[in-house]
Amino acid sequence: PVVLLSHGYSATSQMWRGQIAALSKDHTLVTWDMRGHGGSDSPDDPARYSAEATIDDMAALLDAVGAERAVIGGLSLGGYMSLMFHAKYPQRVRALLILDTGPGFRKDEARNGWNQQAARTAERFEEEGMAKVNALKETSTGGTHRSAIGLALAARGMLAQRDATVIESLPGIRVPSLIVVGADDTPFLQSAEVMAAKIAGASKVVIPAAGHTANIDQPQAFNDAVLGFLKTLPA
Repeated sequence: PVVLLSHGYSATSQMWRGQIAALSKDHTLVTWDMRGHGGSDSPDDPARYSAEATIDDMAALLDAVGAERAVIGGLSLGGYMSLMFHAKYPQRVRALLILDTGPGFRKDEARNGWNQQAARTAERFEEEGMAKVNALKETSTGGTHRSAIGLALAARGMLAQRDATVIESLPGIRVPSLIVVGADDTPFLQSAEVMAAKIAGASKVVIPAAGHTANIDQPQAFNDAVLGFLKTLPA
């Protein structure tokens, strides 16, 4: 069975290094670099960076490995994109792994605050260039990037949010769902509770002594939680 994992903003597919051996034993693990990240291309056209393009990239990845359905999961931005993927392609989702993720915002004011933060992030990459890229901690990003402008465009087009589609889709999720959050990932603890309450039958695991990258901070506990969940899925 295929498991597709998507990384967080400004990270790369290499952030899953601590999961590859454990998850590949009984599953086909697919990891990738989003547009503007890691080894993937960084087109100059801002229109090429969007949530819609990202989830279509995910569908193309499933096509490339011959998977009609898969366990779809990701951390932070990758988790948000996984929820958006389910909203557009529910028939292709066997289960969801929602990892240190928020479901977006119902109110415009909160969303605007998030988007202003994303714009400031983009400006820093534009102003500081590769110096800003090189300052990213490899322990949390899991790899290196080729383009500061790619990360800036990704912040404006993919990290920024447009509407309440994702948070409003939660009650309609009918696939098995696992929510994982680090105990020290304070901004996302409430988000995890909200999603666990709104997604019918969802399981929630809080990883002790872990922050926003729970899979890197506590790989064994993280892998145990994910593998335990995967074993419960119907064939």
